[in-house]
Amino acid sequence: MSMAYVGLDVHKKTISYRVKSAAGAVLAEGELAARRSVLTDWARGLLRPWMGAMEATLFTGWVYDHLLPHALKLKVAHPLMLRAIAASKKKNDRVDAGKIADLPRCDLLPACYMAPSELREMRRMPRYRNRVVRMAVRMKNRISGLLMEVGEEHAKARLHGKTYFARLLEELRETPESVKSLLRISRANLDMFQAMQRQLPRRLLSNEALAERVRRLTTIPSVGVVTALTWALEVGEPERFSSIARAVSYRGLSSARHGSAGKDQRGPISKQRNKHLQTVLIEAAKLAPRWNEQLCALHAREMARGNRNRATLAVARKLVAYLLAVDKSGKDFVPPTPAPADSAQLPQS
Repeated sequence: MSMAYVGLDVHKKTISYRVKSAAGAVLAEGELAARRSVLTDWARGLLRPWMGAMEATLFTGWVYDHLLPHALKLKVAHPLMLRAIAASKKKNDRVDAGKIADLPRCDLLPACYMAPSELREMRRMPRYRNRVVRMAVRMKNRISGLLMEVGEEHAKARLHGKTYFARLLEELRETPESVKSLLRISRANLDMFQAMQRQLPRRLLSNEALAERVRRLTTIPSVGVVTALTWALEVGEPERFSSIARAVSYRGLSSARHGSAGKDQRGPISKQRNKHLQTVLIEAAKLAPRWNEQLCALHAREMARGNRNRATLAVARKLVAYLLAVDKSGKDFVPPTPAPADSAQLPQS
């Protein structure tokens, strides 16, 4: 029996599909409710082996996991590379599903990497932690803002310490009671967010394989547990990067490149990147020169050219090279040996 090609246009409540033969004839099409039981019945009703494709969206993950056992092959398309669908004059869900079905049929699907379900489950925790960190910073700013609104003096460097904050509340004599109440609420929220920041990495490190991988990555000077966890969970399988340049590009640390008619132009840093990993690497690169001699020398060399952002990017790219090398080799980090100094030439007799 010949292969069938299925295109799926996934939305929150509905999934449009179109099934085509190898010759391009439409075998079936329709719309399904986005429920697991409905998808199971539909997949079992397909009477021939099929290859499916869908666009990467917020809802793609669970649909992919549920249909993968039923399909001969199932791929996820890169959304930015499906520009032909967005440029169509006539566009609706069934048309989109038909065009997605044509891409694997013609072997033109721009497939993207789909991490294993277990990895995607763990990946949610560091991403959620990033949100918690941002909310904790907002609470700190809110506490400072409330004190400034009522004209109360405070030590900015010590404000968020528990002992100092408790003593400060007792010394507020002319501050309205409503402001004191808001300060207590903000402090309670800050304590909760900080506890969550410590708790989430501990939960992830209960996985032995992940904990060992993080341990190896933290042998790199200036790489901490949060950076290592984010790298391991966002990268997934390091073997999918054939070179350091590809890894740097995935993390959004290289500029966009446009070449035509023999001319090659470089643009600003590309927005097509893993933003979660990019943020962590940039923040790590700002502190890395304090703990790593090689990165300190690299930072100083780039700073001599007069651009601090350029120096930070150079350090971040070198961190990617170190992290990828350790992750691929499965061995602890070994600092590179400095090049031997040139020996003085003896005078000729």
